[in-house]
Amino acid sequence: MPKVYIYVVDRDFGFAPNPFHGYCTLATCKPRIRKRAEVDDWVIGMGGARLNAAGRCIFAMAITATITFDEYWSNPAYLAKRPVRNGSRKMMVGDNIYHRDSSNNEWRQADSHHSNPDGSANSYNLQRDTATTDQVLISRHFFYFGSEAPVVPRRVINAIGFKNGIGHRVFSANSCSQLITWLETTHRQSLNLFVAPPFDFDDSDRRYVGRGSKIA
Repeated sequence: MPKVYIYVVDRDFGFAPNPFHGYCTLATCKPRIRKRAEVDDWVIGMGGARLNAAGRCIFAMAITATITFDEYWSNPAYLAKRPVRNGSRKMMVGDNIYHRDSSNNEWRQADSHHSNPDGSANSYNLQRDTATTDQVLISRHFFYFGSEAPVVPRRVINAIGFKNGIGHRVFSANSCSQLITWLETTHRQSLNLFVAPPFDFDDSDRRYVGRGSKIA
């Protein structure tokens, strides 16, 4: 039975998830979700207090594939997901940032949103992203609303029993049927589209450098 993972999005740069170039991907952050989620599961991000978006759906992705970091890095289909820090805002927040060094099997972190301000590897982010799981979540069936995140009807939220909080919650697909139906019907015209820029897109040149919401 498919599962639905729901959490509150604290920072929305277009990095995690990354909704660009035809795929919605979750390749960093949320290691517990990335470790456990499988094909046909859903990952849904709700807005929180920092974004002044409580009760609004920022994104929803049905997982259509799971791959390793090395597969993500080397597959030509995902080359556009590699970050280019002096490129456009979409390029700055590329999430294809990890691969193993063939000479010593150690992780390498590309200059990215998760690196230090000078572009060097950020050991905290590298450890958090890679230690628990070597899995990237891929979706070609997604809704990304960003800063135009729609309000989820109260009856739908109540049917699930979801409340904003720290961490994520896991539900059965059956218990979230009203939410999925609402997305697939009311917002069917937005399927696989980048509807609006992320809430924090104007700060896409900045970096997440540590615990909490520390941005440099």
